[in-house]
Amino acid sequence: MGEFSPKTIVQELDRYIVGQKEAKKAVAIALSNRERRRKLPPEIRSDVIPKNILMIGPTGVGKTEIARRLAAMINAPFIKVEATKFTEVGYVGRDVESIVHDLVEMCARKVYHEQLKQVESNAERLATDRIVGYLYQQMTQRGRKVVEKGQQASVSSPRMTKSSPILTGGGPLSAVTRERLAKLLASNKLEDQFVEIEVADSEPGGVLFDPRLDMELEGDTLWFDDSSRGFRSRSGQRKKKVRVKEARRILVREEANKLLDFDQVVDRAVSDTEENGLVFIDEIDKLCGPKIDVGRDVSGEGVQRDMLPLLEGTTVMTRYGPLNTEHILFIAAGTFSQNKPSDLIPELQGRFPLRVELSPLTQHDFERILTEPRNSLTNQYIALLATEGVSLKFTGDGIQEIARLAVLMNERMENIGARRLFTIIEKLVEDLSFTASERKGERVVIDADYVSQQVGSLVKDENLSRYIL
Repeated sequence: MGEFSPKTIVQELDRYIVGQKEAKKAVAIALSNRERRRKLPPEIRSDVIPKNILMIGPTGVGKTEIARRLAAMINAPFIKVEATKFTEVGYVGRDVESIVHDLVEMCARKVYHEQLKQVESNAERLATDRIVGYLYQQMTQRGRKVVEKGQQASVSSPRMTKSSPILTGGGPLSAVTRERLAKLLASNKLEDQFVEIEVADSEPGGVLFDPRLDMELEGDTLWFDDSSRGFRSRSGQRKKKVRVKEARRILVREEANKLLDFDQVVDRAVSDTEENGLVFIDEIDKLCGPKIDVGRDVSGEGVQRDMLPLLEGTTVMTRYGPLNTEHILFIAAGTFSQNKPSDLIPELQGRFPLRVELSPLTQHDFERILTEPRNSLTNQYIALLATEGVSLKFTGDGIQEIARLAVLMNERMENIGARRLFTIIEKLVEDLSFTASERKGERVVIDADYVSQQVGSLVKDENLSRYIL
């Protein structure tokens, strides 16, 4: 993130999130200080720790989106967790250390896919060579050779057409036939041809994986083995008959895994998590329950105390080795509508030295949310209906009416912030979306009158709107 200054970070966040300048400024400074720390001498660098942030504000005002966009901007390992999902260690439920496990797992997956892309072209070439070899070997064993009849399609398919290259009887094959196979394969003319390939007997799909990477990748399951580090030894080979297109997928992944340095993948994943990790803890205010004098509070104060080591900096043992949380940035958020930040235990309050309050959204904010962000709701629906050939246009007074109704509904019922816009607009274009395939070529203008006709009556009927909007 070398090119990002605090001002440019805020400007980038402004492209997606309306308002909340103070919150944007706080996270931008925290991110910039992390980059500045890297430029310090080693003897000073270790003492500079990130200043965790506590966001306070009603739901639907942008707390989660700020953290998510911030992580995406710098391509940092990011995870969002709900504080209410955790229980005190020793009780049924997830303990807080699972936050770190999930974060490094996500980072390992990201690094793994990045490394796969770097070796993908070489892996595809090696896989193609193997497929050609398997096809050539099959033909040789059967004492048959490839000839072309008419136009090219698939080889030895049970559903051959007049344009299919087929296998016919003949003697030994020449090198020219092998080259022809490679050309047919490169032009995707053999995709439906069955080929018998060799795959590792101990792994699903015949793909070699590092046992430390416990995740699912395109249907192939990875697993962790405490007794080994590096590749699991291949216990043997088995033959598998699949179509060429499936063989390509299996063999490309197998060759890619052979080309990867898994020690480098794991080391980078741990390093990235330690230096760039960002954790967003939502609903932290829900941990402020009434104090229990008898027994132990397994959902409130106990969880807060379990979080303290992670926030202060501790070493967690993961399947990839020890991971230090000292420089992971934690951003917590809560509405604090029923309580206040001072109801958190003092130790936890001290772990969030930076506090920012997010403002409730006004009608003007709603109007800006509907039009200004590059991924605004109006732009999304315009693009969606354009796929059906329907031209959708939102007028200025239409936008104002949608915003006015959203504010009105938030005042009458639970205030869910900008999320109210989703429900209103979805109801607004419901009929249009349903009949879009029949209205190809139409131009629909959504103005104030259109909004009133589609949604206005629901808003007036408070009992009905309580269930619909």
